[in-house]
Amino acid sequence: MPGLHRFPPVGLVHIDAHCDTDSGYGHSKFYHGAPFINAALDGVLDPERTIQIGIRGSAEPIWQFSYDSGMTVIHIEDFAEMGVKDVIRKAREVVGDGLTYISFDVDGLDPVFAPGTGTPEVGGLTTLEAQTLLRGLRGLNLVGGDVVEVAPQYDPTTNTARAGAQMMFEILCLLAESTAAMKKIES
Repeated sequence: MPGLHRFPPVGLVHIDAHCDTDSGYGHSKFYHGAPFINAALDGVLDPERTIQIGIRGSAEPIWQFSYDSGMTVIHIEDFAEMGVKDVIRKAREVVGDGLTYISFDVDGLDPVFAPGTGTPEVGGLTTLEAQTLLRGLRGLNLVGGDVVEVAPQYDPTTNTARAGAQMMFEILCLLAESTAAMKKIES
């Protein structure tokens, strides 16, 4: 229920091929295409401080909640036109100084770099673009992060697992730096 949480709603930098704001699937609201609608409706995610980057594919019609709730959606075509530096600038502007979470879905990467996922979409980010984007988030007030949808059984080359591990490493470095900065302020 909104208002029962100890902390204010967090902002979100979400890198993915899909918005993950569908209202439900197969008689359940709990599935991999719905975590951010649930988080927003439960009051733990601030939609106006949420940016979704790399969105593409045929599922566009089911992401209406992202637009209606005020989330900023950057489709992959917009990413290509803006360039990584402007996308970083926009992400920093959207989340501001508040508490922020990073979610990295491995299908945000082009399947040439990460084929081992359940919902691959062609035309995604390169691994270098993703690393540059994550590194550009240094200094945000980060409280957590994740890398999701790595499915090793779909990638005998292990490239997806390696890319996912590298993105998690980047996020952990950001979190360590953010935590150290917060401890310095508290002391």
